[in-house]
Amino acid sequence: MTAAKRYDIIIIGAGPIGLACALEAKNKNLSYMILEKGCLVNSLYNYPLSMTFFSTADKLEIGNVPFISQGVKPNRAESLEYYRRVAMSAGLIINLYEEVISVEDSSGQYTVKSSKATYSATYIVIATGFYDIPHLMGIRGESLPKVHHYYKEAHPFFGQKVCVIGGANSAVDVALETYRKGAEVTMVVREHAISTRVKYWVRPDIENRLKEGTIKAYFNAMPTEITKDTVNIAVANESITIANDVVLAMTGYMPDFTFLQSLGIQHQDPVLKTPVYNEHTMETNQRNIYLAGVICGGMETHKWFIENSRVHAQMIMQDIVNKRKQEKVQVALERGNN
Repeated sequence: MTAAKRYDIIIIGAGPIGLACALEAKNKNLSYMILEKGCLVNSLYNYPLSMTFFSTADKLEIGNVPFISQGVKPNRAESLEYYRRVAMSAGLIINLYEEVISVEDSSGQYTVKSSKATYSATYIVIATGFYDIPHLMGIRGESLPKVHHYYKEAHPFFGQKVCVIGGANSAVDVALETYRKGAEVTMVVREHAISTRVKYWVRPDIENRLKEGTIKAYFNAMPTEITKDTVNIAVANESITIANDVVLAMTGYMPDFTFLQSLGIQHQDPVLKTPVYNEHTMETNQRNIYLAGVICGGMETHKWFIENSRVHAQMIMQDIVNKRKQEKVQVALERGNN
């Protein structure tokens, strides 16, 4: 049997925060490997083609590498180029299209089994984000081919009756883009109004479209059933049927809680499913297993993003360095006593 490849750290996830962790590990002379089940910055790759970040370019920088964009706020294409350049120039060690199957504790070392190999590491960093698993509505007809939980571009929906479910940034962007590409758009929003978190430069646009009626919206509404050519919604105890060709369910996404549970990582809150971790070190209730990035927020996926979670990389690697120093001191003391 081939021996497992050994590293100080296995980083699960090659998103911006996973890359930031690798850069910091390299700076501190810690051996590491990033394992990613998809492509580099897989979540960003799956964003809508025309997506523009809320953050300015400087807030998306990692490893002190400047991010220069044409506009104040970079777009998807620019971000993909930036993170590719960071990974290439730093020579980061990344295995792409290699999914982690299991992580097992083996007497102070973790054995990580992937779809391609087995690794051994003292420390595990989970930076898997939240974009892989859509938050399902749980209604009849949600599995129909016309229902999409991910959105790329508006062109395919020209001339179609489109129902956009949701009232936050993604839903608003999708509603405006499809409307401008010739779709007949109806929004179904659970809350009483468009979300207060909608990008400030987009809000006037959607509010004006709703006011003039070119985009229709039902507020305090919930979809109850989707059929081949309709969407049924409940509004104020009234059932309304909307003629429909396509449903774009922008209902959000969530972390892989099953994977966290398999590692024994506990939740602080049973509803929000916020994982337990030390806010100063990012270490979970499982020794030497750390969380970084959006996954720290549980169901509150709007709490952490690239801009405010880049610091997790420094916090984690500094804690690992401190632990290694303490271990060396302890070994020296034990030798002295002997």
